Amino acid sequence: MDRLYYRPIVQTDAARPEGALTLAGGWAWFESVEVLARGQAPEILPAAHLPEEVADALTRPRAPIAGMGMQAPRIMGILNVTPDSFSDGGRYIDEEAALAQALALAEAGADILDIGGESTRPGAEEVDEDEEISRTAPVIAALRDEGFDLPISIDTRKAMVGDAAVEAGADMLNDVSAMEFDPAMAELAAITGLPICLMHAQGLPKTMQDDPNYADVLLDVYDYLEARIEIAEAQGIPRDRIVTDPGIGFGKTLQHNLALIRGLSLFHALGCPILLGVSRKRFIGTIGGAEAADARAPGTLAVTLAGLAQGVQIHRVHDVAEIAQGLRLWRAITEGYEA
Repeated sequence: MDRLYYRPIVQTDAARPEGALTLAGGWAWFESVEVLARGQAPEILPAAHLPEEVADALTRPRAPIAGMGMQAPRIMGILNVTPDSFSDGGRYIDEEAALAQALALAEAGADILDIGGESTRPGAEEVDEDEEISRTAPVIAALRDEGFDLPISIDTRKAMVGDAAVEAGADMLNDVSAMEFDPAMAELAAITGLPICLMHAQGLPKTMQDDPNYADVLLDVYDYLEARIEIAEAQGIPRDRIVTDPGIGFGKTLQHNLALIRGLSLFHALGCPILLGVSRKRFIGTIGGAEAADARAPGTLAVTLAGLAQGVQIHRVHDVAEIAQGLRLWRAITEGYEA
């Protein structure tokens, strides 16, 4: 029998039927699921008929990540201390500029910062470990010395870089290779007890956009993340410290990206919080008609709201003030507002 996958059909309407299930302990709910199988037409199933283990994975409240409760959406502000990131490369390579931007992102409404010293844009070259450490660890240490108290995530594929960042005061690991590039990342996460985000990418940044292809992109990415979670658990990393990221734009065409965004709620069945990283990406510019990356905030907000409507917990963005404003309005409309 072909394997079945269960994607909750998520709703956020205030008129919630009795018996509807709460999604991941958060703000959304569902009363039916789309049942998917390879090579078969989808079917709709009442949520009450879900297998017990699937219902548990979909509804179980998620544990806090880096001190952040997952019952409400969270904004992860991007701080690239690189010379070549696709939209802001070179702007914050100077430590003073990086510190100022970190404070500005916090003031704008970020719940957590994600600091990276190696660009993983399409075509990017690998950065030497020592160079990546010299870009990131001093910034994290300086922020902590100044009393910066938001959680900090280190965006790296390399365990040595992650270790230096943790020593400097980082609270989370964000690995776009899901511990494949450097298997020692699993040991670092297990020993430190810090949460880790596992992202799907097809190929390495230098070549990942050459010819990405999938049998079924939604199910293929789901299977990959499920397998990486199992490896992480076997290495001593409990599921409640794992975040998953479908890797929008990492070895995907525009149509692959749209298919993943339409099906985002499937990833709740993995039993982990979901991180969505779409900020300023090329497909937003292509569809929205914004050639310059820093002109894509409106499109980023549109995709972020689509993620919110599917219960996605963490949103990794450049334009924190704009996304925070949109999020506040969305929550006021869906959840109510008190002046």
